[in-house]
Amino acid sequence: MRRFLLNRLAMMLVVLLAMTLVVFLLRQVVPSDPARAAVGPNAPPSAVEAARHVLGLDQPVYAQYINYLGQLLHGNLGTSTRTLNPVASDIAVYLPASLELIIFAILIAVAFAFALAFGQTLFKHSGFLRVLLLSGASAPIFLTAQLLLLLLWFKLGWLPSGGRTQVPDAPTGPTGLLTVDSLVNGRFDVLWDALAHLLLPALTLGLPMGVAVGRVLQSSLVGTLRQDYIRTARSKGLNGLQVVRRHALRNSATGPLAMGGLQVGLMLANILIVERIFAWPGLGLYTVESLGNSDLNAVLGIALVFGAAFIVVNTMVDLAQAIADPRVALE
Repeated sequence: MRRFLLNRLAMMLVVLLAMTLVVFLLRQVVPSDPARAAVGPNAPPSAVEAARHVLGLDQPVYAQYINYLGQLLHGNLGTSTRTLNPVASDIAVYLPASLELIIFAILIAVAFAFALAFGQTLFKHSGFLRVLLLSGASAPIFLTAQLLLLLLWFKLGWLPSGGRTQVPDAPTGPTGLLTVDSLVNGRFDVLWDALAHLLLPALTLGLPMGVAVGRVLQSSLVGTLRQDYIRTARSKGLNGLQVVRRHALRNSATGPLAMGGLQVGLMLANILIVERIFAWPGLGLYTVESLGNSDLNAVLGIALVFGAAFIVVNTMVDLAQAIADPRVALE
């Protein structure tokens, strides 16, 4: 197990390094001049050349890449041409909102996955549940968002249409996660309002992941429940739920975990659409606005953050698979 852990961590570092190389090459081929952007469009050529020297753009490409890695290690992602702030500072401001949305979306996805898998495995008449969830997940993410808005906001008025909160004096610390901060500060009015604002975007973001993972989990459970040791467990008097919980679930976990890791990448892509539709003040909305203003440093900085998150999550998935099934560590 220790060797497997070290191997996966080494692979993660290699992939992260490869990702930084790809992002660096994108910076090189994009038809924009960072030196010109730094000094302004009306600056004389001498000022542009001086800026190129200060930024290290007159050095060989390999030297520029080494300098780029050094800047990343110090948390320097460049300066946003739209906000005029360091990209790292902007990310620190917008990240908590996106992180909170992703956490709640994953919780909803897990609930949907277990409902779909257990419902189809333990109950014979579960076709309606399957049709309902598959119908919701088969629609494009923007259509799902619009349908949920039409039903739960416009028609029924149960949930707000967008934003993060309507409370003007909502707490902003210490974590930046509004639900956690409201609990820490004893503001249960803010907690209720934050949960109401979270539900629609989190449901939109989590439904595709929940159905995808649930289908794989259900398929794995069906195969596992046919094994001889499951028949032995049933012969001891255990009911269906006990058999699944004690014996079948862990042995069926590797496939759903792998699917969950892949779905994280889809969720990071969908968050741009979801945050734009629901006016959620997170990294997705920040990225969309940066794209609209051709803010290269911000866009590539977000790409690095999302890429690193995807790589780390999938490394954690590999470790979770090895814990669920020790045979994975031997492959």
